[in-house]
Amino acid sequence: MKEAVRSNFDASVPAYEAYERRTSRFGTLARLLAAEMTARSTGPFETLLDAGAGTGISTAVLAERGSRTVALDVSRGMLRANDAADRVQGDFDRLPFADGAFDGVAFTASLFLVPDPSVAVREAKRVCRSGGVVGAVAPLGWVDGEGVDVFERLGRESRSPAGAGEVEAALRAEFTVETGTWQFAATAGDVGRFHAIPAMAARLYPKEPPEERVRRAIDLLDALDGTVEERWRWVVGVADGGG
Repeated sequence: MKEAVRSNFDASVPAYEAYERRTSRFGTLARLLAAEMTARSTGPFETLLDAGAGTGISTAVLAERGSRTVALDVSRGMLRANDAADRVQGDFDRLPFADGAFDGVAFTASLFLVPDPSVAVREAKRVCRSGGVVGAVAPLGWVDGEGVDVFERLGRESRSPAGAGEVEAALRAEFTVETGTWQFAATAGDVGRFHAIPAMAARLYPKEPPEERVRRAIDLLDALDGTVEERWRWVVGVADGGG
């Protein structure tokens, strides 16, 4: 499973960057999450871990908040495109850092991509100091003007390895949490571009190889038009000792 996730993201760099150029979505999510984490921090972020850093969109945002931001990703291909000074290839389930090494850990659009987020959250808690902050973002989906999930109308489910509810439950089990929902206006084309990223096309066709799943996702979404509302759940937890 983990090897599949790694290869998915190695193959996703061009489409990931094309989607971000068009929508600025990942940068926006990182900026909003960073603000929620800062609001709940008991002090400045001297050290931050960008868990699932990708090509560095979220890393650059988090670097504005901390003196040192470490970019961690399972994908070597993603990390090659990341300009961060501190880059580490590693797994959420076994973070290669000492206990209490960070003031904050951010999973910007990444924690929902692992099948068991509770393991990753326990690791985030371990490497986070007492009173530190851990934040995560997960997609809730896309709905049309009538509030109906667009994939329900298309007869297909767009599902991550872990849903937003599982991400929230994993953080709630380890931290005192606050949570909320962000909504964005998006076009049908944006939904298509999101699912043209091989790692995200796996939400629709997880058993297909990357090129085939993207082709099928594009074919499916060709029937979608107009504008939709895109929804994301955010969850921020404070480790014991926080205010």
